[in-house]
Amino acid sequence: MNIIVCIKQVPDTTEIKLDPATGTLLRDGVPSIMNPDDKGGVEIALRLKERFDASVTVITMGPPQAEEILREALALGVDRAILASDRAFAGADTLATSNTLAAAIRTLPYDLVITGRQAIDGDTAQVGPQIAEHLDIPQVTYVEEATITAPGLLVARRVVDEGTQIVEVELPCLLTVISGAVKPRYMPVRGIVEAHAREIERWNASRFPVDEQRIGLKGSPTRVYKSFTRGAKKAGVIHEVAPEDAAEIIASKLQEKFII
Repeated sequence: MNIIVCIKQVPDTTEIKLDPATGTLLRDGVPSIMNPDDKGGVEIALRLKERFDASVTVITMGPPQAEEILREALALGVDRAILASDRAFAGADTLATSNTLAAAIRTLPYDLVITGRQAIDGDTAQVGPQIAEHLDIPQVTYVEEATITAPGLLVARRVVDEGTQIVEVELPCLLTVISGAVKPRYMPVRGIVEAHAREIERWNASRFPVDEQRIGLKGSPTRVYKSFTRGAKKAGVIHEVAPEDAAEIIASKLQEKFII
């Protein structure tokens, strides 16, 4: 069984900054991490590897420094790591990103593709489903647990508004994973040491067939014209009054906002 996990290096959102002139993210000096939902996807892949003797490959599209999260994945126990990095990929929106990743995945053997539900730097939740559409395979989103019940058959538990849903799907398929329900394992010391000696494959745009008009900035129909940080809320007002007066104040505030 061959599993491919798509991961992304993202800025730590607790340290995020914006360029006031361009509205784009300032990444210099901002710590980068593996996207939390993607880390949950790696954990589910490793659990399947342990139970069903699967081979796990991780792939990321990004600049050379994205190698850091690939080493982290190797330390956790994945078998193969691929960095898709090329100036032609720069400026990609979700559609161009999914086109690039799907093109790379097509050159690899796979029974299961796993992505995170969404990345914390964009919060679109679009790339995983778009990859499934490009590959023409079924998808199960918002997954918190998955297992193989029979050859070529996967059962996933997904989170929905009403609770959880059990879905049975034929392989190959794609899962998008939520991090909240999956506790990732820690990197063992031996894994950390060995990861720095292992090879990371570096793929540029010539490594796999891809239409140059569908990747990077050329292949991105989305344009961000302005980004800005959320302004601070005004300080609240504390009323130290009797309960009946407090009720009147609350009622008047609700009326001001046309809630009642």
